[in-house]
Amino acid sequence: MGRPAAGLRGYREIFRIPGVGGFVAASLVGRLPLSTVSLATVFLVTEATGSYAVAGTVAATGALCFALLVPQLGYLTDRVGQRRTLRPLAWAFGLAGAAFVLAAQSSAPTWLLVAAGAAFGATMPPVSAMIRARWSHLAGRDDGGLLRSAYSFESVADELTFVVGPLLVSVIVVLHPAVGVGAVALFGAVGSLMLAAQRRTEPPVLPRLATGRRAITVPGLRLMCVMYVATAAMFAGHELSTVSFVDEHGEPWMVGAVLGTYALGSAVGGLWYGARVWSMPLDRRFLLAIAAMVAGVAPLWAVPSVAVLWAISPVCGLLIAPGIIAGYSLVREGVPAESLTEGMTWVSTAVGVGKALGVLAAGLVIESAGPRWGYAFSLGCGCLALVVGLLGVRTLRTMAASGLTRAA
Repeated sequence: MGRPAAGLRGYREIFRIPGVGGFVAASLVGRLPLSTVSLATVFLVTEATGSYAVAGTVAATGALCFALLVPQLGYLTDRVGQRRTLRPLAWAFGLAGAAFVLAAQSSAPTWLLVAAGAAFGATMPPVSAMIRARWSHLAGRDDGGLLRSAYSFESVADELTFVVGPLLVSVIVVLHPAVGVGAVALFGAVGSLMLAAQRRTEPPVLPRLATGRRAITVPGLRLMCVMYVATAAMFAGHELSTVSFVDEHGEPWMVGAVLGTYALGSAVGGLWYGARVWSMPLDRRFLLAIAAMVAGVAPLWAVPSVAVLWAISPVCGLLIAPGIIAGYSLVREGVPAESLTEGMTWVSTAVGVGKALGVLAAGLVIESAGPRWGYAFSLGCGCLALVVGLLGVRTLRTMAASGLTRAA
């Protein structure tokens, strides 16, 4: 299956690539909105309107608009380059944040709040997809070891962002909720401009093939998007069920602790995955990681207490990052090099749609039957993702073997 690599040597090697330090620093700032934009939106709208329903509507609309727009941004990036996409997008995101704050502070009608929040969410720069495209360009020319370490590092950075980001916003909004939205807009704009300035590591714009196909026409990518919708719904249901379960059986501060240890387990799994040399085919690794994620969710409906939930959370989260890493590696192998960023952003779209559907459906289940059934709903979503993957196993195998981007 896999054997240990030379410890952390792979991670040391990726940071020896010229120019990596600059774009990694930019990405750590620029990716913060990914984990904070919805939370900051909820804080601002509830302070302005006193309604969680309105806040949820605004946040969901922003997330949906981002999910719809981001593949087009990925397509544009593949056509004109990251710098020419990021610079105007950074200013648009900053201005949209300012307009959103102004609408909330001026007691604007609900429709205007929804529109401003949608613009704020839709213009969030897709930094994670662009960073993975850079890693593919810089570290993808060997036998895959450096790229695996790079993608592992990215997944760990994402997990830490989802731990640090919400805590940071929760502290900032003590000053005022508007400051929280302003900080998120500033992080996104500054980080994107910093990344745009790193021209040394920017992937080149590759000529399009005569077919001119979009990334989503790749059968394997469509299959993976369906799987990611289901797995994202699973994670969204798990998060909402955890909030409800802790609310019933524990104290509010325990929510962050439980979810934080879940993310910590995923980060450890990502580091472990990237430090090994794998002989198992990529498509099989991806399916096994999905199966392990589902197995991690399976016992949660029966946990007797918050203490037990807390104790098993790191183990349950252990294979999340490896699944994400294998998934992005599959996209890189199966999507043409000239459409790689677009392919990455289609994954983001699938995750965004899955989260929105998962929160909506899990909320209804929890409201009517309680958090244990919410965990059961999450398990059902995970099983659906696994079934789709098993039914499309030949498509995934073809995608893993195609190697369409290796020449990039």
